[in-house]
Amino acid sequence: MSGATIADAVRVGRMPWSGLLALFSAAFTAVMTELLPAGLLPQLGAALGVPEGRAGFLVTAYAVASTLSAIPLTALLRGLPRRPVLVGTLAGFALFNTVTALSSSYAVTFGARVLAGVMGGILWAMLVGYAARMVPVERRGRAIAIVSAGITVALCAGIPAGAALASAFGWRTAFLGLAVVAVALVGWVLWKVPDFPGEAATVRVPLRRVAALPGVRTILGVTVLVLVGHQAMYTYLAPFVAFAGLGRTSVVLLVFGVGTVAGIWVTGVVIDRFPRVTLVVVLAVVAGAMAVLAVSGGPGWAPLGAVALWGAAFGGVPTLLQSALVDASGTGNADAATSMQTTVYNAGIAAGSLAGGLVLEGAGAGALPWTSLPLVAVALAVVVAARRRAFPARRS
Repeated sequence: MSGATIADAVRVGRMPWSGLLALFSAAFTAVMTELLPAGLLPQLGAALGVPEGRAGFLVTAYAVASTLSAIPLTALLRGLPRRPVLVGTLAGFALFNTVTALSSSYAVTFGARVLAGVMGGILWAMLVGYAARMVPVERRGRAIAIVSAGITVALCAGIPAGAALASAFGWRTAFLGLAVVAVALVGWVLWKVPDFPGEAATVRVPLRRVAALPGVRTILGVTVLVLVGHQAMYTYLAPFVAFAGLGRTSVVLLVFGVGTVAGIWVTGVVIDRFPRVTLVVVLAVVAGAMAVLAVSGGPGWAPLGAVALWGAAFGGVPTLLQSALVDASGTGNADAATSMQTTVYNAGIAAGSLAGGLVLEGAGAGALPWTSLPLVAVALAVVVAARRRAFPARRS
């Protein structure tokens, strides 16, 4: 499907599936690039001649670079046509994954990971806005859900598959495979994804004014609350599972992951008709799941069911918040707004992990859901109250 054909599809309301699946694959590749080393630390450390702790910094380097680069580089690149920027980031993933696969130097590998993180910061800031511009407004939420599903598929299937590939053929093969996928994606994007113009300097809204648009700061605030609450619990799920006697952590994670996949699918079906109601419901379910986990006294179906509901509800949260942000900022400002959300999202993950660790050390695993519950409850209250600008019942 050419760019013109996609434009025709947008006008008549059809979904440009091939282009959206290319963006889905880009999200998948970015998550794989970021998190694959986490499961390969012994092999990476041995090959690079460093302890596993230093090998773990390869994951940290990517995350920090992605967080710090999203806003400034998005601002710098806003005036450029969108498809060349997307192709450039994918080419960067191909290059830096190749360097990682071939390097035997920790310093060189660390540098490649930093630069790959920069590519990630640019990519995450533009994917949601790109998807939103490819479809009519009444299909915007579903398009964002399709692209965001690349994250879940990478977490639930891609990372385990990559670890299995590395175990069978070596970790270098896994990174070379990611480089090949990125090269293929360059061709796919050039073939099936339409180009969109950048923002002209005369109409470009400064970042501070994008942040000041009605509803934007409220959505970013809800993003922080939800991510801190979720991550404080999720990061330390293993010690909580042991505390509550829920069995094997891998089984509980599988239950959560299956729930997440189901949640993304359901969200994609209902988000365009009921965006506000859906967000209220999923946050209420997350809060309810935290309450069940907080009061559960031991093993049983109730806590495991709560984990499944938590995964299903949280699976739709990122898509719902991204869609709300695009609605509030407008598609013309979506890249700038989502670059802020990328930074806020990563800051929420870091803050949640830190808060959960402090609670675990100070009060024990049983206090973790009690930490998450009030944060999610406050986020829910804000969504319920912010019905005029940030989370209206229907799109304008």
